[in-house]
Amino acid sequence: MKRAILVLHGPNLNLLGSREPEVYGRLTLAQVDREIKRYGQARGVRVECLQSNHEGELIEALQTASRKGFSAIVFNPGAFTHYSIALRDAVSAISLPVIEVHLSNVHAREEFRRHSVIAPAARGQISGFGLRSYLLGIDAALGALGSHRESRGGRR
Repeated sequence: MKRAILVLHGPNLNLLGSREPEVYGRLTLAQVDREIKRYGQARGVRVECLQSNHEGELIEALQTASRKGFSAIVFNPGAFTHYSIALRDAVSAISLPVIEVHLSNVHAREEFRRHSVIAPAARGQISGFGLRSYLLGIDAALGALGSHRESRGGRR
């Protein structure tokens, strides 16, 4: 069976291309998704992308990903990164490796953006590379799937 990765985009990422392009770039979410899928396909993996501004919908996607045939998740929680204990608990509760990604370098921005409640429950975090953060996230997810016995920097 071909491996599948779920890419989750959190709140406000539907505004990519128009929202603070100096921070998030000029690519639209549709363009980002197209590039992510192309990248996954070139690596022999099916990629599905989902964006939601609703915390509960993201939790449902995390909780049902395995049942829907996904092997790993690349997750940009957006602003939920900094305070959503519910999303953190959902990441912690599932057995799939989760890679947290961000377009911007959250550690070089406002103080409140430097803390992630998701990161300790995720396999790892990639930030600051724009679209490439997602592509590196795909590679990290595939690496995690290829070596379940590797030492973990995070929980998954």
